[in-house]
Amino acid sequence: MLVIVSMITAGAIWVGLYRSRHTSSAAVTSLLPKDTLALLHMPDFNRSRAELHQTDLYQIWTEPAVQDFLQKPLTKIPPDAALGPILQECESLQMKDAFVALLTIEHSAWKIVGGFRFSGDPATAEKIVSTWKAKVFGQSPDRKQETLEYQGHPIQVETAGIVRLSTVRSAQWFFIANDPEQLKPLLDRVDGRVKDPNAVLAGDKVFTAASGRMPSSYAALAFIRPDQLLEKLMPLAENDDKELADQLAVIRQVRSLCAATSFDGGKIRDTIFVGMPRQLDAGDLARTSLSIATKSTFLYAAGFVNLSKPVPLPSSAGAFAWMGGLQKMTTALRSNGITLAEWNSAFGPEFSWVGDWPANSHWPALFATIPVKDPVKANKILGAMTAADEDSAAWNHQEKEGVKYFSTPLGGQLFSVSPTVGLSNQLLVAGLDMNSVEAAMKRSAAGHSELAGSKDFQNAERAVPPARQAFTYVDPALLYTRVDATIRPMLFMGAAFLPGIAETVDLNKLPSPEVITKHLSPIVMSQSYDEDGYIAESVGPVTVYQTILGLGGLGGAAAALYHHHSRSQISDPAGLLPTPSTPASSPSPAPDDSSE
Repeated sequence: MLVIVSMITAGAIWVGLYRSRHTSSAAVTSLLPKDTLALLHMPDFNRSRAELHQTDLYQIWTEPAVQDFLQKPLTKIPPDAALGPILQECESLQMKDAFVALLTIEHSAWKIVGGFRFSGDPATAEKIVSTWKAKVFGQSPDRKQETLEYQGHPIQVETAGIVRLSTVRSAQWFFIANDPEQLKPLLDRVDGRVKDPNAVLAGDKVFTAASGRMPSSYAALAFIRPDQLLEKLMPLAENDDKELADQLAVIRQVRSLCAATSFDGGKIRDTIFVGMPRQLDAGDLARTSLSIATKSTFLYAAGFVNLSKPVPLPSSAGAFAWMGGLQKMTTALRSNGITLAEWNSAFGPEFSWVGDWPANSHWPALFATIPVKDPVKANKILGAMTAADEDSAAWNHQEKEGVKYFSTPLGGQLFSVSPTVGLSNQLLVAGLDMNSVEAAMKRSAAGHSELAGSKDFQNAERAVPPARQAFTYVDPALLYTRVDATIRPMLFMGAAFLPGIAETVDLNKLPSPEVITKHLSPIVMSQSYDEDGYIAESVGPVTVYQTILGLGGLGGAAAALYHHHSRSQISDPAGLLPTPSTPASSPSPAPDDSSE
């Protein structure tokens, strides 16, 4: 009897732990229609917030030196824009299954619904939601309110200009929509009046195939139907613009895009699935370029480039300038009888980027590599490409230890580079100067990779599934250290010319690199094709995708700050403009005197 009781107790504990660590979108997807275009789902707000506080990224945020540095910038944030109170309200609601969904697009009108489950007193929840709505509408003078009854549920509809919000509560669920008619099917399903598992998103094969590739526990999940969304937004693209239709052809093949973010032992993990046909069957990654990576490598990325058909280049006058140069190269290749098939017979489809930054260098060395299949054809193609633009400086050709080098000077007196391409029988390496490319070619010939032999790289590689289609490795600690050493003096020099920056940030409180780098581990990403789509995973203190978005946002913010203070300095440099004098007048009474 004791054994049976112990087994039942252990089973109950296991079920509790399993449920606490596993999430499901079933509660939400059983409410949404089958043809829902997009969905964002957060299963457990409080748990996700607690796990976020355990991440390496949050440890950086809580460092005293970081908080001291951010103290002045944070004071510039308007109180109404602060997220702290809203996050605390979400936590007090014990919010679960929060979601936002795009149901359809009708005549350019987006039909959007959202909602969440809460715990506790419904009156408190309604008060919090009312506060949120008040922030959305503000003090709009044309705000209108009305109540619609549906199956015993009062739907509150509020309108101000083009903004329209409809909210309704059913037991412990709160729903919101920009069209009250979209709330009625949700209420029918949550109340149990309509039960048709084949008519909801949970019964859709495209959604289940994509969401089934996501981890069992996640903080947030997003699902999109790119092909249908594109059809709604641009239904006649192929008729109006043939060039645009060709460029959108690949997107029209994407049935689904599903992504989930989860927390994994202090790290952040992204999982992305793209449901579409395989674009190129070139076998698995060989990563032959890994041999040129050193212990000072901060970036290694490898993948396949699909050159089975010509790459469409914009022909409009607004195309990027570099595409014009690429067009010249393409024309030169054709004039020399070099076709796309000739290129593919000379070079392999694998392409890689390598970023190397030694401690004694102010700037990194960047390399692009392609494997060589036929050295003779490859040499012919390079000869044609380096003679493509007659207006540019001539390319120098030389050969060292069996490796052919093509280089040309570029730039002026203050900043100059010498783009160089090295060609061996196995690998093509392109870089920004002759010395770094020559050193890379020697490492390639030796065949030993310092990076591949490092413990950090090996541990990062094991953190994701084997990469068959693409692989990326980033060492953020090394990169941050090198960037800090190069940029910190420039920041102080720039502050001398733009003293207004001191009103926003105190550069003297900029944390030392060690404060940041002690929390930074490598970032890694792998991608493979699995049955009916591409599956990618990335893990690190931040993921590869979050890094790209973050750098873009940081660059935009820095540009905006520089532009703001530059305009201030131009309008009144160092406050040298004279202040208009005011005519003398009789003294005004002091405030105390005027009040008597």
